[in-house]
Amino acid sequence: MADLEWGTEVGILEGKNILVTGVLTDGSIAFHIARLAQEEGAQVVLTGFGRGLSLTTRIAGRLPKPAPIIELDVTNQEHLDALATEVKKHLPHLDGVVHSIGFAPEAALGGNFLNTAWEDVATAVQVSAYSLKSLTMACHPLFKDGASVVGLDFDAQVAWPKYDWMGVAKAALESTSRYLARDLGKDNVRINLIAAGPIRTIAAKSIPGFNEFENVWNERSPLKWDVADPVPAAQGAVALLSDWFPKTTGEIIHVDGGLHAMG
Repeated sequence: MADLEWGTEVGILEGKNILVTGVLTDGSIAFHIARLAQEEGAQVVLTGFGRGLSLTTRIAGRLPKPAPIIELDVTNQEHLDALATEVKKHLPHLDGVVHSIGFAPEAALGGNFLNTAWEDVATAVQVSAYSLKSLTMACHPLFKDGASVVGLDFDAQVAWPKYDWMGVAKAALESTSRYLARDLGKDNVRINLIAAGPIRTIAAKSIPGFNEFENVWNERSPLKWDVADPVPAAQGAVALLSDWFPKTTGEIIHVDGGLHAMG
């Protein structure tokens, strides 16, 4: 919170309009980004699709303030083409976008790397990486005086046990963010990622052997890591959505207890 006058506090997102994807449970990083964004003064609109839409609708009721919900499947071009129009029904423009989208078919995870068919790999890359470009460009007409786009990442510098093609998709996400930063900088659009440590989310439960990640962090993270606490990663995302990082783009901010820096 920033003090503008004696006794007056204004949130770091005061007056901003933020679109948040991927709110499925109140244990998700995306939920806490939406919550903190509202608490810091932002107006928030959520997206969901398919069976997850009902989950998003239910969980949205746990936010501090009501948040409109728009149906959006990032692999559906009709949804993408209509997104700006749908957002304008609730907000005049957008100042920030949160990309919390990732999926890999079961065959692309769990140690099946050498046998995964291209169709499954293609799904993982399209949903988890290409969608950052799709979502950003669908929202681009709503960016008034620039914007901050923040994606959620899991560090792809190394090969993780059983993460397989999702790891490849995250590497593609990281590269996509850099190219978007290059091409959209002229519009004052910042593209950054939060590389969070492992959090027990719905997505994590779909990863076979997730407990192996937990063991690695328990043993090697210099700062104590809690796989049940999504708030630190959410705080990092909210900071990037604010005006406090005006000249940071193409960056990966690690919120992982420092493990990425350890040998």
